[in-house]
Amino acid sequence: MARTFLFIAALSGLLVVALGAFGAHALETRVAASHLIWWQKAVDYQGLHTLALLGSGLLALHHPSRPLLFAGWLFLLGILLFSGSLYLLTLTGQRGLGMVTPFGGMAFLGGWIALALAAWRLPRRGDT
Repeated sequence: MARTFLFIAALSGLLVVALGAFGAHALETRVAASHLIWWQKAVDYQGLHTLALLGSGLLALHHPSRPLLFAGWLFLLGILLFSGSLYLLTLTGQRGLGMVTPFGGMAFLGGWIALALAAWRLPRRGDT
């Protein structure tokens, strides 16, 4: 689990940089400014949740748990649904894709709840 999350986070981090640069340079003159806002929001949320996935993977190295497993997969699902739908919306203009975005947001929220539960269940200093 930890290795998988760390690997996916590394790839997602690479994509954040590449997609951010693509949006700033290649899309700048090809799509409306309002669409570029969607792209930037997708990059921002992917970057933030890539770090959350990385943190989940690092924590799982020392304290693997079911809530961490859920957190990692929910963060990944959120990236795919939230950011993915905004990337596609920007490129295609198909507003129907916007209906998928809230499901990604819900996955992000679920990931944070699962991460909080995993953190709450960590042993306290001095506990064995």
